[in-house]
Amino acid sequence: MTTTLDTGTQRPADAGTSRRGSHALRWWVLAVLGIAQLMVVLDATIVNIALPAAQADLGFGDGDRQWVITGYALAFGSLLLLGGRLSDLFGRRNTFIIGLIGFAAASAIGGAASSFEMLVAARVGQGVFGALLAPAALSLLTVTFTEPKERAKAFGIFGAVAGAGGAIGLLLGGALTEWASWRWAMYVNLIFAAVALVGAVLLLAKHTATTRPKLDWPGTVAVTAALFGIVYGFSHAESHGWSDPTTLAFLIGGAVLLAVFVWIETRVAHPLLPLRIVADRTRGGSYLTVFTMGIGMFAIFLFLTFYMQLTLEYTPIVTGLAFLPMVAGMVASSTTAPSLLLPRFGPKIVISVGFLVAASGMIWLTRIGLDTGYVTHILPALILLGLGLGAAMSVAFQGATAGVHHEDAGVASAMVNTSQQVGGSIGTALLSTIAASAMTDYVSSHQPGPLTMAQGAIESYTISFWWGAAAFVLGAIVIAVIMPNTVPAPAEGEPVLAH
Repeated sequence: MTTTLDTGTQRPADAGTSRRGSHALRWWVLAVLGIAQLMVVLDATIVNIALPAAQADLGFGDGDRQWVITGYALAFGSLLLLGGRLSDLFGRRNTFIIGLIGFAAASAIGGAASSFEMLVAARVGQGVFGALLAPAALSLLTVTFTEPKERAKAFGIFGAVAGAGGAIGLLLGGALTEWASWRWAMYVNLIFAAVALVGAVLLLAKHTATTRPKLDWPGTVAVTAALFGIVYGFSHAESHGWSDPTTLAFLIGGAVLLAVFVWIETRVAHPLLPLRIVADRTRGGSYLTVFTMGIGMFAIFLFLTFYMQLTLEYTPIVTGLAFLPMVAGMVASSTTAPSLLLPRFGPKIVISVGFLVAASGMIWLTRIGLDTGYVTHILPALILLGLGLGAAMSVAFQGATAGVHHEDAGVASAMVNTSQQVGGSIGTALLSTIAASAMTDYVSSHQPGPLTMAQGAIESYTISFWWGAAAFVLGAIVIAVIMPNTVPAPAEGEPVLAH
């Protein structure tokens, strides 16, 4: 009796017994992938809460503080496409395991950091190995679940983890910083990585190469440099302005290199990113969805955190707890939209409506003031945001890898994370600049004093929420125009379960 388990076909002699075993193992694989994805996603926000304590402990200045965040974003954002293609070439299991071990090692170094330089180096290391880990996790999910009902449920759960990870990071960061030490915001990754590593070793099949891997080195260098330039340019704009020569040089240089990359991909025999992946309207619309969410969600996590901590004077852990209704909304919609709404209404309708629901939540937040209540002004908005974004994200995750060949699943998955990372970088720079200008305009046109400064901060938050709402509305319109309303076809499956 054959014991090999395949995600796409049923081959054993005892079909009923093996089907039950294969089904059970697939859901354990989902648990392992979800833990790894949660670790990568929450690490983008968990350090934000712990940063003031780390700054006081290591003694670095406010001007250097941004590099703890930017170092991770630069490495992660610029290397994602390479990480995705490496998982296609050398095996998703191998790449996943290497990413887990490397991420854990970098986290351990960061937790033990005795200097600012050591902490930043660790954060860069996390970004490097995260760029291996994240695409491998999503591509493993893509080729593991190919049956429509199972696929919808699996992507819904994975989308919920990905969407809620940022809010969970805020809660976990607050709890660890308040009850233990900022260093545990780094050390906690060792626990996540250890659990995921044991699961990966036990459950995932070893890679067997049938062809000699070939890598598109010109395209790799061009797109890595392009993404680095774009992410750094937007990060630099946040602190130095849009007219700064360095900002302009990196943004223009990144855009030129991105055009060069597209030109290269049309001419090489083994492209890093085959343009057929992004040219498909379902996949292209899905990447655009994740990109738009990256822009808008920044306004939620950053400015709403500022409002709750600085204006309402919530503690870090209370701030994290305040985001839980949004997490609940994301989980509810992410686990129901792909299986219930997507087959009935199609991706165009689900994503567009999801964006509009999220926009209504963002508009609700524009009503905040100096003494408004959580239950009346924040809670309803967070529930609407969670419901809308959870539905859009889970459907976009499924559409982003729709119909890809299994040899392209890694790089198609990497495009999801790349879209989110670049969108977040743009959101960070653009909305921070708009918020700063709004506060300056308000303060300059009113009588100086503490009340004016406090009200100016409120003005900066609300204008950011308006822009975030506009991004979601625009996203809904664009998706309604470009995305076909057919249920995404699954990717090709391949054996990924150990036997």
